[in-house]
Amino acid sequence: MSEPVLSLQAIEKGYNHGKPSQVIVLRGATLAVARGEVVALVAPSGAGKSTLLHIAGLLDTPDSGTVALNGREMGGLSDRARTEARRAEVGFIYQFHHLLPEFSALENVVIPQLASGVAKAEAEARAQDLLERVGVGHRAGHRPAALSGGEQQRVAFCRALANAPKLLLADEPTGNLDPGTAEQVFAALMDVVRQTGLSALIATHNLELAARMDRVVRLDQGRVT
Repeated sequence: MSEPVLSLQAIEKGYNHGKPSQVIVLRGATLAVARGEVVALVAPSGAGKSTLLHIAGLLDTPDSGTVALNGREMGGLSDRARTEARRAEVGFIYQFHHLLPEFSALENVVIPQLASGVAKAEAEARAQDLLERVGVGHRAGHRPAALSGGEQQRVAFCRALANAPKLLLADEPTGNLDPGTAEQVFAALMDVVRQTGLSALIATHNLELAARMDRVVRLDQGRVT
């Protein structure tokens, strides 16, 4: 059996250790996401979903436990090596699109590729292809302010895929959208995930959307069930 794309083992995470305000967020959280698998992460607000995603995506470090991407343990890496691994292996989508307002949709998808050393012409071609796949190719030249909420989130999805990551991490990606738009964005996201064989861990409050993924896990009192 192949190594999981993401493996979290016995993750512990807290804040303000040793102080009266100490908070323990994750208590031995363990989770594996297989190659090509789409997993829904469901939990109430404040339960630690974002913390878990940040640790999985190497944006934060656990107090204890191990994080592995494609079988490679991340704990002993330098900050630079972690940044390189994150850039190569992981794509992020957030509830708010966080697109750069002064750049066009196309440019927002090109920039991460340029940062990874891709030639501009190649980056532009891939960006346009991704935008076409999610139905916003005709909006490539528009800045974020000229796009609808659904279009902005589709561009953010393309940006997350710009460097062809193996793992997609999404934190309430449709949370700011109305139900109809959320459905359209989710369908576009799933189409591309299935076409590319991506693995994905998607945090959501939407139980209908969660039920359409391969597996649903819950974060309860700091543990994954």
